[in-house]
Amino acid sequence: MKNKSGTHKITIGALMLALSIILPQIFHLTGIPQVGEIFLPMHIPVLLAGFLTGPWLGLFIGAAAPIISHFITNMPPSARLPFMIGELAFYGLVSGLLYHTVDLKSKKAGTIITLIIAMLAGRLVYAAMLFGASEFFGMQTAGAMAAITATVKGGYGIALQIVIIPPIVYAVKRAGFLSSKKSK
Repeated sequence: MKNKSGTHKITIGALMLALSIILPQIFHLTGIPQVGEIFLPMHIPVLLAGFLTGPWLGLFIGAAAPIISHFITNMPPSARLPFMIGELAFYGLVSGLLYHTVDLKSKKAGTIITLIIAMLAGRLVYAAMLFGASEFFGMQTAGAMAAITATVKGGYGIALQIVIIPPIVYAVKRAGFLSSKKSK
């Protein structure tokens, strides 16, 4: 199974979408207050979706995950939903674009570089959306400062992503599900 077929990508994408809904629920079982904001469990499968399925399916999964989760679990709350849609969609898009289009998967540090850039891009989109909502729509969001606060609060989650995602991508690549050539 060296080449990913469309069916394979959709199957992996469906798995990542399901994990993006289930993983936060598992974290919430710990009883830790605001555990989702601290460990960012929905971000992990979305970032993986970009790596494993490519930019467009990563974008779709990133946008769909918070919407579906909201309707099933009422998380994220309505006030945060549009911001998480933008942020997670960008995570999936950027991780997929860099890893597949720029062909960073053939570079040793490519996974970590891609991951960090995707995480920064998503947070910048989050900040821009918060700023726009505050400035143009008069919403009480604390503007882009809220993105800085969320990043600091999510420090453990960011560290978790950096520790967990590269080995998973590497294992999937070693198993032959990600080739070292550019994806089309």
